[in-house]
Amino acid sequence: MASGGPDGGAAAVPAPVVAAAVPDASAGAAPVVVAAAAAPPAPPAEAAQAAAKEGNGGGASGGGGGGSAKATMVKVVKGARDVHPASMAIRRDVFAAVEGVFRRHGAVAIDTPVFELRETLLNKYGEDSKLIYDLADQGGEVLSLRYDLTVPFARYMATYKLTNLKRYHIGKVYRRDQPAMARGRYREFHQCDFDIAGAYAPMVADAEVVTVLVELLAALAAPSAAHAAVFGRFTIKLNHRGLLDAIFTVCGVPADLLRPVCSAVDKLDKLPWAKVRAEMVDVKGLDAAVADRVGTYVTRPAATLPALVATLRADDALCAAGAAAALDDLDTLAGYLSAMGAAGPVRLDLSLARGLDYYTGLIYEAVLTSPKGSSLGSVAAGGRYDTLVGSFSSTPVPCVGCSLGIERALALFEKASLGVGGVRENATQVVVATVGKGLLTERMKVAAELWAGGIAAEFGYAETVKVNKAVAGADRAGVPLVVIVGEEEVGRGVVQMKVLKERRQEEVPRGGMVAAVREALAGLRVNGAATEGGSPAGGAAKA
Repeated sequence: MASGGPDGGAAAVPAPVVAAAVPDASAGAAPVVVAAAAAPPAPPAEAAQAAAKEGNGGGASGGGGGGSAKATMVKVVKGARDVHPASMAIRRDVFAAVEGVFRRHGAVAIDTPVFELRETLLNKYGEDSKLIYDLADQGGEVLSLRYDLTVPFARYMATYKLTNLKRYHIGKVYRRDQPAMARGRYREFHQCDFDIAGAYAPMVADAEVVTVLVELLAALAAPSAAHAAVFGRFTIKLNHRGLLDAIFTVCGVPADLLRPVCSAVDKLDKLPWAKVRAEMVDVKGLDAAVADRVGTYVTRPAATLPALVATLRADDALCAAGAAAALDDLDTLAGYLSAMGAAGPVRLDLSLARGLDYYTGLIYEAVLTSPKGSSLGSVAAGGRYDTLVGSFSSTPVPCVGCSLGIERALALFEKASLGVGGVRENATQVVVATVGKGLLTERMKVAAELWAGGIAAEFGYAETVKVNKAVAGADRAGVPLVVIVGEEEVGRGVVQMKVLKERRQEEVPRGGMVAAVREALAGLRVNGAATEGGSPAGGAAKA
């Protein structure tokens, strides 16, 4: 789900530029006493404004009058976080890359409300339904916050009687889960979804969605060696609900325990088989001998699609129990993935179960791996859900899709970005400075001309700004150009343009200023310098 180039290769996510990271406030953070707290760390400020503040005094004022008011206790709510400018800059780049691949594959964007009728979400998530946030009755409607973006998409398809759509959706979802902030598990978080709805030849749409997953992770790995070390090694684990059902049937799992047992198997990526077996037997009520037979299948090592499919086809009992059609699907999928260049990281893994009730066919999960091959955790998942739209409408619409758990990916991407320089928080291209006093309005005029030309500029708010201070601040913040005017320049109708990376300054006519700035910025892009809030990996500007 990340952007790639026109030749089908993954495109690099723009490497952010350095700014001191401000620690996120997490659920476990101590409450802050506002009246007594020090001012929060200042972001690496826009250069002109930093210069404009020179000489300004005054600390933060206390609350109320005369300090007699009771201090207010504030904290970030459990399972959520504030996102600071440096992190937002990373999000901007990553979301742009993710959206780029969706658009390259022909998807269109939609949005849906963050809340739905509670009955829309009921009975869609299996045991995870208990994690849905319910809202108070609002004017006779019983509502809940959306748990994911898939069920609202199915409702959307049914509402407008659509029969085919390739869509993407980037938005927040909510789960009343036990948060684990260090591992990127929140109660409020973004998902990035890509789905194909419509009746097509078997496995064609499925293969494209899996290809999107491969491109997504390749793009996150592209900016630098540090990013590649985090995202460059991954596995796309696949399974098929039809194959799982056949395994459970041939092993003797009663029909009423198929989904509960499937939910238990889904925990094998976190728990050893002994604990999963104990849950099946002691909690789900499965016969111990049946559980042992299930274990002979789901504990097999993952393998390439052709290899494991060939092994399973030799199991006559399994094929007779209904696995043949699923194995045909997987054979077809293997050929399509090979044609699209996405087969390399794909493995058939019989322990993958995906506990959500709405999956009906192929299921998959993207897992980052260590240099030794061990799992570092899932960052994306999805599957086929052919009956979900039909649960809201008399017209069933087959669907398949994937979802990137962007919060965990963002945390890893941020760490990698800081390792190669960091993050530039703004997109300022030009700082406007003046020589002499009483030229604030002239700085405003110059900035306005640059804005009108589509150029990001700042001018500083103080009546007088020292030029050297403004230039030094711009350099530290990674702003590539400074435009300088004084009384002499105003009188002659010119400006001085300083290109900081090249340490050169030239005089240009005021009427040609916008064109000259554009040309300088274009030259810096060609030569590899950052001009719009990012820098090439490994060459980050210093804040």
